[in-house]
Amino acid sequence: MRPPKTQSRCAVIHGAGMSEMRVASAQAIFDMTQGDGMKVLRTDDARFAALEGFAYRPNYVQLGGLRMHYVDEGDLKAPPVLMLHGEPTWSYLYRKMIPVFVDAGLRAVAPDLIGFGRSDKPAAIGDYSYQAHVDWIVGLIEALDLRDITLVCQDWGSLIGLRVAAEHEARFSRIVVANGFLPTAEQSVPPAFKLWRAFARHSPWFPIGRIVNTGCVGTLSAAEIAAYDAPFPSSAYKAGARAFPLLVPTEPDDPAVPANRAAWEALGRWNKPFLTVFGTHDPILGKGDRPLQAQVPGARGQAHARIRAGHFIQEDQGPELARRTVELIRAT
Repeated sequence: MRPPKTQSRCAVIHGAGMSEMRVASAQAIFDMTQGDGMKVLRTDDARFAALEGFAYRPNYVQLGGLRMHYVDEGDLKAPPVLMLHGEPTWSYLYRKMIPVFVDAGLRAVAPDLIGFGRSDKPAAIGDYSYQAHVDWIVGLIEALDLRDITLVCQDWGSLIGLRVAAEHEARFSRIVVANGFLPTAEQSVPPAFKLWRAFARHSPWFPIGRIVNTGCVGTLSAAEIAAYDAPFPSSAYKAGARAFPLLVPTEPDDPAVPANRAAWEALGRWNKPFLTVFGTHDPILGKGDRPLQAQVPGARGQAHARIRAGHFIQEDQGPELARRTVELIRAT
C-alpha cells in the first residue's frame, strides 16, 4: 500500500463520550473498501466494553483514510510519555503503567498501531509495510503536536519508535527501550524468531491472547487473555498481526534497511537520556540491550537494568518499568 500522507490529512477526535461512541458504533461501516481498493475492517466498540483495568475513554486521529485510536490521560499540557506497543498487543498492554505516569503529573499517550486494538485494520497482509507504520506514528505525533516526548517502546514499538525518534529528534527528550531493538540486517537472527516468523506465516491457528500469555513470566487471567483477543473477532482482522514478523528486515535488500541504518547512525549521535530495561526471560530480545547501550552516547551512565520479566515486560513488571521511567524523567 502507498504510505499515508499524514501531514496533510489529519483530524483529531478527542475523548468521544459513550453516547457518541454508541452512535458512531451504530453508524460505522465495519467492512469498508477505500478508493484505492484496500479493504479496511473496524472492530465493533462493544468488544471493548467493561475491560478490567482499562476504563479509558477512546480518542481518535484520522490518518488519510484510516482511523487510529489512542489513550490520552493526564494533563494535556504536561510533558507526554508516548508508549508504543508491539506484536500482537494493543494499548491495553500499558494499563498498569498509565496510572503511574498520570500520578506523576505526566501526560500518558498510548496509541493502537494500525491493525491493532481499536484502530482500523487493513484486511490484507500486503497492505502493511514498515514505512507505513512509521508514517502513521509520525502522523499521530504531528496531529497532537507532541513535543518534549519521553518514548517508551517495546518489541515492534521500538522498531517503529526508534526510527521515528531518530528521524524527528527535536520532538523527543529521552527514550526508554524495554525488550526492543532496531534491525539493520547486520545482526544474526535468533532461532526463536525464525520459528515465530514461520508460525505467523503458516499456522492456521493464531490465538492472540494465548500468544501474549506465553510471552509472560506470570500467567494472565482469563479476562486478560480475552482483552487481548477483543480487537480480533475473527481471523480476518489479524492481517496486521500476521504481517509484523514478516516485516522485520533481516536481509540487506529489505526496503526498510537503508532508513534503519540511517536511524542507527543517528542514534550513534543521540546524547539525550537513553535507558534500557529488559526482561531476563525474553528468548528473542532479552540480550538486545547491550548493542543499544554501546551505540547510543546518551545511554552512558544510565541505570540500565534486566528485571524478572518475559517478552511482555509491561505485563510482568509494568509498574516497575513505569517507576524507572519516571525516575529518569525527574533526573533529566
